[in-house]
Amino acid sequence: MDEVLVERMRAYLAAGLAMDVDALDALYDSEFENVRVDEAGRSVVLTKADFMARFRSLREQGMRVGDSIDDVRFVATSRHGDQGTVIMYRTEGGGAPARYSYVWRRENGQWTTLLREFTFERDLSGLLRMMADAAARA
Repeated sequence: MDEVLVERMRAYLAAGLAMDVDALDALYDSEFENVRVDEAGRSVVLTKADFMARFRSLREQGMRVGDSIDDVRFVATSRHGDQGTVIMYRTEGGGAPARYSYVWRRENGQWTTLLREFTFERDLSGLLRMMADAAARA
């Protein structure tokens, strides 16, 4: 297990909990994409711009993305060239398991920015509805 990469993940998760949009903006690579898939096979791709807009909106409303990262388990890490992967497991609200694979960029011997997040969830219905509502309003 690459403990330095795990610590980078913990910094990312802490920035999210703190709603530190400046830190998150620096952590997300300009090429960042989040690919979300659910058990029904539905998928959604979100970009850095999508994530940053959501974080800014939540912060402006005084909301947060969570209360704790105590339920997070880092299952494995691997390094492949100038990238590294972290496999993470956690329990979402209501006890639903969620599985994640994060891909980080490595430059000059340091883990720098988050390139990809692959999220495997039980159900994307709520997110799909929210995206459809936002598209209808646009």
